[in-house]
Amino acid sequence: MGRLTDRAFDILRAEVDKCAAGNVLAGSVYRGIVIKRLEKLRSQNGTFASKEEIRDTFKDEFPNFSEQALKAAVKANRAPGLFNKIIFAGGLLGAGAGIIWLINLPFPMIRWPVAKTMPILLQPSFISMDYNYRQAIALVEQSDQLINKATAVADFDLGETKAKQAQKHLDALPVWFLGYYPKRYSSFVGCTWRFTFDEFQAARKNVGRMDAQIFQQKNAFTELNRAEESLNAAKQQYQQAKTAADRQKASENWQSAIDQLNQIPADTLAGKTAKQKLQAAERDFQAMGGVATGSARADNLIEAAKEFALSAAVASQNPPHPAAQWEQIAGLWEEGINRLKLISVDNPGYLDAQTKLAEYQKNLGITQIRLQTEKDSAKALQEAKTLFANLQNNVNSPSQNSGNSLGQLQQIINQLESVKPGTTVYPESQKWLQSARKKQQQWQNN
Repeated sequence: MGRLTDRAFDILRAEVDKCAAGNVLAGSVYRGIVIKRLEKLRSQNGTFASKEEIRDTFKDEFPNFSEQALKAAVKANRAPGLFNKIIFAGGLLGAGAGIIWLINLPFPMIRWPVAKTMPILLQPSFISMDYNYRQAIALVEQSDQLINKATAVADFDLGETKAKQAQKHLDALPVWFLGYYPKRYSSFVGCTWRFTFDEFQAARKNVGRMDAQIFQQKNAFTELNRAEESLNAAKQQYQQAKTAADRQKASENWQSAIDQLNQIPADTLAGKTAKQKLQAAERDFQAMGGVATGSARADNLIEAAKEFALSAAVASQNPPHPAAQWEQIAGLWEEGINRLKLISVDNPGYLDAQTKLAEYQKNLGITQIRLQTEKDSAKALQEAKTLFANLQNNVNSPSQNSGNSLGQLQQIINQLESVKPGTTVYPESQKWLQSARKKQQQWQNN
């Protein structure tokens, strides 16, 4: 290697040309002299020229030579450092890697010629294929195990993830490459696997089948959840039902939920779970049937009692009423009470019946009081009329004295005052009472 490197020479020559251009008279002469000196240094062997040696080549001819250019030349006038060597080596490696990457692109027009002449250059492709093959086979087996022997819905979620991963690795295998080049690679590196196009197709079909299974299984679990929600809602609705219509509606919803459980495919895990729940649901529904029968009977009796109560309430409007009508009203309340008493303690409608029974018995008691009041008032008025007739006869008798007449009149007044307001005879009794009091006052004044 010369004492002046090519890079340093180029820097110095460029600056010499620049300085020579500024000197019109002797520029070209001085340039020739300096260039010869620089070429001599470049041709000499030995240690690299120092800064002063380089300066001596041009300081007399070009005193205005750029100091910056001199420093750049001195810096370039040395052997390549370790870093430069590393950069150079890296560049070579990068170029080689780029070539390897290029010839391993998944395009037949690139790989065919390389595979025939230098298959070793396709080593990255073969390694990738080997990796994706093994991963695809392992993941297909794992997903198949999870899906076909699942014990919970979480197994299907994990199986779906594994199937997607297997599909990703299968997609990474170049289909056009499977028929021939894996064999070449196997013979070249001594591997034992033989992944053919048929195997590839079978694996893809297996993954597709599992995707369909997962879809079916998840749909079945969705239907199972809906059926369970409907079943629980129907049970709660039946328990909270207050009327026969509400219980009938709850029974229909209960049966509908059972029908939903029956429609879940039996070959799914959800179907097997639904079969177990179906037995319990049907057992509870049958037990509810007996309860519903008792409830229906109680509902009918309660409705019949309500009809009697309604008739009694209508007949009780706009009092006062004669005793006969009060007796009829009391009879209606008794008929309603008798219907309610037919509902036994073990009947689901017993509590409702007892509530109505207490109400009806209270109304019957009020009716009986009104009836008795009507009878007593009518009797009192009649007795007062009889006493008044006797008094008239006694007044006309010569032997009757005024003291006896006043006592009989007071007895009549007492009877009339016992007639209660709100009875049919009360207005009439008030007229008789007014007349009796007037007569009593007249007799007392005489």
